[in-house]
This record gives sequence, structure tokens and C-alpha cells, in this order.
Amino acid sequence: MRTRRNPAVLATATTAAVLCAAVALTVAPPGGAAAGHRPVGGGSAVFDRTATYPVFHNRPAGEDPTAETVAEISTVSPDGRTMIYTDAAGRRVGFLDITDPRNPRSLGTLSLATLGNAEDEPTSVAVVGRYVLIVVNTSVSYTAPSGRLDVVDLASRTRVRSIPLGGQPDAIEVSDNGRYAAIAIENERDEDATPLGGDEGDLPQPPAGFLQIVDLTGRHPATWSTRTVSLTAADGSALPGLVAAGLDTPADPEPEYVSINGRDQVAVTLQENNGVVLVDLRSGRITKAFSAGTATVTGIDTADDGVIDLTGAFTGLPREPDAVAWIDDRYLATANEGDWKGGTRGWSIFDSRTGRVVWDAGNSFEHLAVRHGLHNDNRADNKGTEPEGIAVATFGRTRYAFIGSERSNFVAVYDLTRPTRPVLRQVLATTNGPEGLLPIPSRGLLAVSSEVDDAEAGVRAAVNLFRLGTGTPSFPTLVSQTSGWGPDRAPIGWGGLGALTAVPGKRHQLYAASDALYSPTRIYTIDTRRSPARIVDDLVVRDASGEPAGYDAEGLFARPQGGFWLVSEGATGAANQLVRLDRSGVTRQVVSLPDEVATGLGSQGLEGVTALTDRRGREQVWVVLQRGVAGDPAGVVRLGRYDVRGGTWAWFGYQLESTDVAGDWIGLSEITSVGDGRLAVIERDKLSGPAARVKRIYTVDVPTGDPAPGRLPVLPKRLAYDVLPDLRAGNGWTQEKLEGLTVGGDRQVYVVTDNDGAQDATGETVFLRLGSADRVFGRGRR
Repeated sequence: MRTRRNPAVLATATTAAVLCAAVALTVAPPGGAAAGHRPVGGGSAVFDRTATYPVFHNRPAGEDPTAETVAEISTVSPDGRTMIYTDAAGRRVGFLDITDPRNPRSLGTLSLATLGNAEDEPTSVAVVGRYVLIVVNTSVSYTAPSGRLDVVDLASRTRVRSIPLGGQPDAIEVSDNGRYAAIAIENERDEDATPLGGDEGDLPQPPAGFLQIVDLTGRHPATWSTRTVSLTAADGSALPGLVAAGLDTPADPEPEYVSINGRDQVAVTLQENNGVVLVDLRSGRITKAFSAGTATVTGIDTADDGVIDLTGAFTGLPREPDAVAWIDDRYLATANEGDWKGGTRGWSIFDSRTGRVVWDAGNSFEHLAVRHGLHNDNRADNKGTEPEGIAVATFGRTRYAFIGSERSNFVAVYDLTRPTRPVLRQVLATTNGPEGLLPIPSRGLLAVSSEVDDAEAGVRAAVNLFRLGTGTPSFPTLVSQTSGWGPDRAPIGWGGLGALTAVPGKRHQLYAASDALYSPTRIYTIDTRRSPARIVDDLVVRDASGEPAGYDAEGLFARPQGGFWLVSEGATGAANQLVRLDRSGVTRQVVSLPDEVATGLGSQGLEGVTALTDRRGREQVWVVLQRGVAGDPAGVVRLGRYDVRGGTWAWFGYQLESTDVAGDWIGLSEITSVGDGRLAVIERDKLSGPAARVKRIYTVDVPTGDPAPGRLPVLPKRLAYDVLPDLRAGNGWTQEKLEGLTVGGDRQVYVVTDNDGAQDATGETVFLRLGSADRVFGRGRR
């Protein structure tokens, strides 16, 4: 992982001072920073997202828009207006105009094929004055590593010099005074190779990596020179200092990342060796080497099993830091991503004089993901949130640390006013795989570039821009509170919200339910009075025997007479069920769909439920099917009415909008009662990001009679509200799955998106209050 800063723009900007809970003193306790996090906003300074730019929009003319293209490491021009990023997948470097942070503009790309070979890969980038420094991996194999530093004129994009590096480069950093560049020459290991006497992927695997110093003397790159700092002895054996530091395999150091402080001292992480080396750039001498040590972390999820279970732990794992950043000239911070043997799911602060840990995040970084609905259960058994990137910068009078989670798609922002006592300020949602963290203090901006790009899954790499200002940030809109006591305190785990319903008798509470993403099914209580809204309780759904049950809950209705109706979609038509739960969440009744309906369904079935009870106490349950039933007219889906007393079904049609986008379809995702003889449904497409088009709420009148036998009358629909502008208002990746809709006891209209647990999705949940029911739906039957 490589995240670069540009020393030319490390000037001051808007003052930032946001009140939030402090992270614990030396090692964050269970709950840590996340436990005390308070919503930011009001008059405080906050980072808010201004734009999300998909980098496939910056592809060369004629290139397939679905071809993989990414934004990994980034830097910026001295004026802070041109952003430069590496695109390893496209074998090129991209340029963006960020003069207007609300509207980044394409400035094209520079292909490495024009500078060398079509297979050359950019690994990092930095800027010195008018020149862009592009670090390029030209290795033909792991055993014959090579690379170069291309110096490109920013204005003309022509190469003015190419400097051989003597090995496979990873990271670059330029000193604040512009005198030096430090490049980590990793010569990375082959994970499929087996060294003599070792296991597959083990170290050592020569040749050993080293540090390359570039002396940036003179105004023109022609006068620049390089110096090599060996991290092994001349005969290839380990240096005594690295051995004494207790590194894993010091004969194969594998330098990963570099950071330079104000005293021209570079810190180099040796990730696979779980260590840090300090080098004086003036003399090229190693001044210190120390181990990053091990950590024991409790209160985390350690199993990929569809359950957010924060009772797991690991003991004595090496931190194996990836990125490193100096906080000041004494203290440095590491992002403990982990590699082949470790990773401690957080970040640490070290005293460079002693090599000792003075602060560690403990489980608090993991808890941030859980609290914000960004937990990625698929990674629970393998490094969790995977904190990979770190950047430190001063905005106004406040020193900040930015820590990126590669697997849960967020950046945590901490106040470093006291270098050994970081204070959590915010969590920023990003697109998938935030790789590059680029503070631009001179303009009050933070740029985050992401490396995951999969057009087929609708996940595209992007650049997220955030600006420091005042007000309430667009994220988060929903968080969970901490439950439990003492060491068992932890945030309520949540995600995959596929349904919403009002809580009877409670003006400011809603229920939401998790879908098949997690098991057992849970019903969450949401307090809407707070900003962001807060999950304050959860209820485990159980089967008829009282055992925890795993339904694919796509619809939920809280009955005024007590208990719930829930619809479970199922993987096949026959598995679709209408379920009645008591107030304790125990299953009391299961209703199957009629055979003639169930057999005509594919994998998209029941998606929403609501109920109406007349003055005589006769309850009728309404459900929607997401997609059409085989044999029904094209583009028509069904609304079903189940008479509870009679146990009978009646079916009505609903005409969907059309789409001509390849791979897209349109369906229904929710149904709720407006309360005046009308039902409201969500109609949406399968598209996300800039491609999203249909995220709408329509109403239909409740039919007063039964359809004629064998007929499927289509109910006239009316557009009530287009949610797409609201989903885009947060300037993030427009979410695909608008799935929950209800009218609360306060007569406000609420919607929520299903985040898919960050699996083929960004993981961001958008919870919105659209306004009063009268404003959204109008008054009375029309």
C-alpha cells in the first residue's frame, strides 16, 4: 500500500476542532474510540464529501468503459489544483482538475507504454515543483526485480529524465524542504515460492530490498543523484542491528513504505519483518531499528459466518505495519494491516527514540466499522477492517491523522493535538478499497483514491473529495449505540437493512430488519430524534421452537395489536414465506405463497409487507413481489393481499417502468400504507453510481373488491417522490438498493438503503427523512 503526501501543499487551512469522544489513553479499551463517538455538526469544523469521481470517466478515448481502471496512490500539484494518481491496472498515470472540489474534471492520462513498456506498472507518485516523480516497477520476475524513477514535466507531460532504481520499487516520499526523495525498494516475495527449508511464501527470498535516496540538488533533474542504503550486509546476511531488533527475517527486509519528518529522518516499514528502520537522509546512515511488536485484541469478530459476534480475540499477533507517518519529529504512527503472519486491525503510535508503543487502537478501529454498519463479515477471519493507509497533516492549528480501512471502505479522522492521545473526530465513507489518502491543507481538502474496480458487479474505483467546513456531514446517517458493560461493551452489530416499519405508539422510533446477509435475523429499534439516527436495541428473531432463526427478511410490519409480519424472500419461489412473529420475535405462523405463484418465481420474490385492519378488526396483509411471475404480462409484477381470517390470497398487477440498459432490471422493493386508502411502493433499478436512474416511490389506491377469477387487474400508479436526487445529495456513490420505506409515528417519511455488508458494494447505508407524509404523498385519496 502506498499513500503519498506532497510537501509543497502542507500549508495551513481552515481551523478544525470537532467535539467527540476521546480514544482511551495507552491502549483503547473494548469499545474504544467508537464507544464514545458523538455526531458532529453545528458550528464545529468537519470534513464533508463534496464529490465522488469514477476514474473510468478519465479513461483514454476508445477504451472499453468496463475495462479495469483504478486510482491508487495520489499526489497534487503545488497549487493544489491538479491531482495525479497511479493506475496500475491501466498501466498509466491519471490527471484530474480539482479546482472545483464539487466537480472534478478529467485531464486525461499518461500511458507508461509511451515511457517504456506496456507492462510497466506505476507504484507511487510524488511532485517536486514543476515535476511529477513516477515510480515504476519494470520487473520481469520476482528473482530479477527492476524499476525506474521517471521524472515528468507536469505542464507538458513529457519525460525529462529516467533514473534506474536497481530493484522493484514500492513507495516514494519527498522531504518537506524538497531536498530528498526516499524510495522503498521492496523486491517483494513470491507468495507461491518455497525457500529452502521453509514453507510456501516464506522468507528469505533474495534479492533483498533496500532504500534508495534521491538527492534533489539543483533546479533541473539532470543534476539529481541517487544513494543506496543497504538494509543487509555486503554478503547478503542480516545486519546486526536488525537482528538485535528482533525482526522476523532480517536477511530479507522487504521495505514497504516511507515517511520523512522535519529533521530529514525517514521511517521505513518492513512489513513482513514486523519492523521499522530509521535512516538519516543526510548521511544515509541507519540510526535505529525496532520491532513493531505484537498485540492481543479482544472483543472482535473473528469468524466468517454471517454473524457479527464481537466476542472473539487473538493473542500475540505481530502488527506488521504497512503505511507509516510521522506525527512530529519524535512520534510516528503505523497502519497495522498485516501480511503473512499478522495484522492487528488497528493503528499504533510509537516513540521513535525508544521504539516503544505509546498508544494502540486495540479493538476500537474494528468497532468503528461495526457501529457505522461497515463491518465486512467476509473478512472477519482474515485481518478484519485491514487498516492499510495512514496520512498526517495540519489543517489550521489542528494536526490530524487519517486512517484508511481497505476492507470496510472508510477513513477514520483523529485529532493529534496531543500526539500520544489521539481523539476520534469523524468517520468518512469511501468507495471500495481506499488506497491513497491525500491531505491538501492549503485548500482544506482530503482526497481519497480507491483501488477496487469491477464493472460487472457495479463497483467502480473512484476519487472521493472531502472539504473541511462547518455544518453536518452527509455521513453517517445511521449508527448504533454501545451495549453491554465493562469489557463486554460493544456497538450493536448491524447491516443489510431490507425493511422499515413504524413502531406503534412511538412517534420517534422505527423498526428495521436485517436480510439474509446475517443470521440470525434481527429486528433493530431506531431512534429518529438523533442526528445521525441511532440503533438503540435489537431483537433476535426465533423459530417456533424458540431457536434463533435466519430468515431473508425483505419486509417488516409492526402490528398495532402486537408482534410483526415479516416476509422472507427465499432462494426459490417455494421458499418465500409470510411470517407472523409475536412481540418477542418468536415465529407464530408461517404462510406460504399459493403454488401457482410460487412456481412462477425465480430468486426475486417477496420484498415488502404492510397490513391494514378495518373497524371490524379484520386484518389484511399486503405484500409485493420484486419481479414478475412466469406467465404474467411482461413488465407486470404482483401485489398480494392476504386475508388473515379467511386464509385466502388475492392478487393485483403493477406496471413497472422499462429499462434498455444491458444487465439491468426494474422491480419493487417495499410496500407501506400511507394511511388514507393508499399504498406506497418503492420501484427501483439495479444500477448504482452515476448509472442509477430509477429510485422512486409510487402510490396506488387500495382496491375495495376482489379481482375476477383468473384476472390480474393492473392498479393505476402515481409518482409520489423521486428519491434519486436525495441519494445523490450526499455526493457519494449512489446506492443501488433502496429497500426500506415507512411513514413514522411522527408522520415523517423515511427510507433506507441495503448496504449488502460491503460485499460488491461500498457498504454505506443511507437513511433519509424525506419530509412529511402530506408533502410526499399529498392529502387524501386522489
